[in-house]
Amino acid sequence: MSGKSVYEFRKNFGEQLAKESHVDADIVSAVPDSGVPAAIGYSRQSKIPFELGLIRNHYVGRTFIEPTDRIRHFGVKLKHNANLTAIKGKRVVLIDDSIVRGTTSKKIVQLIRDAGAKEIFMLIASPPTISPCFYGVDTPDKKDLIASHLSVEEIRQMIGADYLGYLSIDGLYRAIANTVRNNENPQYCDACFTDEYPIRLTDKIGEAIPLFENH
Repeated sequence: MSGKSVYEFRKNFGEQLAKESHVDADIVSAVPDSGVPAAIGYSRQSKIPFELGLIRNHYVGRTFIEPTDRIRHFGVKLKHNANLTAIKGKRVVLIDDSIVRGTTSKKIVQLIRDAGAKEIFMLIASPPTISPCFYGVDTPDKKDLIASHLSVEEIRQMIGADYLGYLSIDGLYRAIANTVRNNENPQYCDACFTDEYPIRLTDKIGEAIPLFENH
């Protein structure tokens, strides 16, 4: 992105997340594969060792875009297996890149819990996703985005983690450009996190839809 490695950016997100949400834990693990670079960055900054607490079956596709809850729940079971040797009796920092509907996170937290984790600290390497993307990313409708209508504490209770933390919006900008967000003229499109779209969107007949601006 802009001539820089996205992989390095994702590690930067993890490092910044460790500065904002440092917890006392035994291991750092990731929801594979999307959470791995941030987990490596978090481990590097926090000095907590990184372990593969979850093993992914790469023959199963992305679960959050499946059409029904039943298929998503089944997909999570097929897609991830807990590494009991790494998890049992440990306080686990679990890193993911986002929480979209909450379905996958809830199932994964339970997997880690069933594997014998003492505590689960779920940390997300992005701000809460509160609005859909209209620029080509296959995100659900706003009503299906859990952070659009639940607080962080309510989401924590829903997914069953002992702690839930997100990267701040300014932390995101620090990780990308070593600066904070310019609220008057944002440096990047961050509408999925802020609900502030950089251009007016139109419907199929070309009429402006003003509700997409700061709704």
